[in-house]
Amino acid sequence: MLPTTHMAHLAERTVLKLSGPDRVKFLQGLVTADIAALTPGLATWCACLTPQGRWQADFFVVSDPDDACLLLDCASTQAEALRTQLLRFKLRATVQLESTGLRVLAAWGTRPDATTLENAIIFADPRLEGAGWRLIDAPPTTPLTATEQDYNLHRLVLGLPDGVQDCEVGRTLAAEANMDLLGGISWTKGCYMGQEITARMHYRTLLKRRLVPVASTAPLPPPGTPITLNGAE
Repeated sequence: MLPTTHMAHLAERTVLKLSGPDRVKFLQGLVTADIAALTPGLATWCACLTPQGRWQADFFVVSDPDDACLLLDCASTQAEALRTQLLRFKLRATVQLESTGLRVLAAWGTRPDATTLENAIIFADPRLEGAGWRLIDAPPTTPLTATEQDYNLHRLVLGLPDGVQDCEVGRTLAAEANMDLLGGISWTKGCYMGQEITARMHYRTLLKRRLVPVASTAPLPPPGTPITLNGAE
């Protein structure tokens, strides 16, 4: 059997473009990952947290190999709020943050053939080796061999969270979303919003719950349903 590349269009993703000479320094102090360590074509996964270390939004950041900018691959439902939130901290930083019309595709199985994807930015999903790749600005003629639901099943089997589906704004801790296990948190970069609480939970092993994949042969209850064992939640 020939190797297969599964390719799906993620219609619910938006790409923001962060440009300007202060772009790396600006974002470095606001998110959980080490933006300064990015090189052109490489990506990281990170989150914006509240000062109390609670999740607000997560997204991929890739350093554009052909332009002096960072591209933020985020959930469409959070794109405008994320843009507004980040620009609140602009102060004297020389940066511009704007929405683009670039599409996001996900691929898994075998690596997409870059020679057939002119101008596309292809980067490995940095969370797990088996997670696959993401493509920004792939040609409209790129053949799609899977659906967004297929991709969701792929990530759920691997235990990869999707923030807007799996986290609660202002409640979920970064480590509860397994960001510490999936490379979404830097422990060496220094301060960022919510860093103190995140580090304390890590070094004092205070975490009491995590996201885990669940498989069931029966219908699962709605999100938010308390799960109990012997009467205890």
